[in-house]
Amino acid sequence: MEDKDYYKILGVSRSANEEEIKKAYRKIAMQYHPDRNPGDKEAEEKFKVASEAYEVLRDPQKREIYDRYGIEGLKGTGFTGFRGFDDIFTSFSDIFEDFFGFGTSSRRRARPRQGADLRYDLKISFYDAAFGKEDEIEIPKRVVCEVCSGTGAKPGTSPATCPSCRGTGQTVRSQGFFTISTTCSHCQGEGKYIPYPCKECRGSGWVKKSKKIKIKIPPGVDTGSKLRIRGEGEEGERGGPPGDLFVFLFVEPHEFFVRDGDDIVCQIPISFTQAALGTEIEIPTLNGKRSLTIPRGIENGEVLKIKGEGFPKLRGPGRGDLIAQIYIKTPKNLTKRQEEILREFEEISLKKEKEETSGWRKFFKN
Repeated sequence: MEDKDYYKILGVSRSANEEEIKKAYRKIAMQYHPDRNPGDKEAEEKFKVASEAYEVLRDPQKREIYDRYGIEGLKGTGFTGFRGFDDIFTSFSDIFEDFFGFGTSSRRRARPRQGADLRYDLKISFYDAAFGKEDEIEIPKRVVCEVCSGTGAKPGTSPATCPSCRGTGQTVRSQGFFTISTTCSHCQGEGKYIPYPCKECRGSGWVKKSKKIKIKIPPGVDTGSKLRIRGEGEEGERGGPPGDLFVFLFVEPHEFFVRDGDDIVCQIPISFTQAALGTEIEIPTLNGKRSLTIPRGIENGEVLKIKGEGFPKLRGPGRGDLIAQIYIKTPKNLTKRQEEILREFEEISLKKEKEETSGWRKFFKN
């Protein structure tokens, strides 16, 4: 805790009596209460500091130690300030009932809490990623127990005030000069306990159930894409909104196509005669077979592109391209006639090469 002037924070003199301190704190608490200033961090901090000051000055023993030794002296009492609003409302359950009409435990239970988000991993095919699809998934989620309506208590019974802390959620014990306040171990700080638990949910108020949910996968998704389905997470507590469901997509590989961004790449095998003479062949695409022109004299590894035959762009109009990488196959297991033709072809090729190079070879003679 940093050094603070608690009297100055509450705006009272060092001789102020208990009623004056309470009145001063009431005024500040009403002004900066978090429910009256949602999202205002400065107001929240002033509320916390004022509550800390009131906690010290309302207690005669803590006040005496503070007056003599300051905040450093308070460390020996076990008081280190408040970790959050729940600590404040727990410590001042009776005070806040006077101020605002509710106590600590009732306020804490009445405070809505959003339900947890859920994650679901879904495998889809290469074509589903390209064209999109509607699917139905089944997810296990926590829902309010229908038997006890979420109370956790056996039908016909209800939660009871904790006898250990009398509903405050805190137990207080004195050790000589010091007073120590701790979370009630019997009710875990809730202020209430369930003497007759519901058999269906075992007193938790929640059960696990599976729910079928329809989802729409847009065209163009890839591994790592995620879908957010609002309100399909776990149910909120105390009237809070439900969480969301996040569906993470994993695209299965294709046996022929490889994705590269919005483009798809494939290897197209052709014979060396097709490469030399050129030809027209049919190749597969995402949308069926397409004709591809192989130009004469194409080299091994060259690529040909078909515009607009790739993946649709996930954001914005248009599609990627299909990139066809040419792979020239070397013939194997030749027949006798094929070998004769190839040898004849080689002889003609060598003769032609000599004729084409005879003009410049003379410059390399010694």
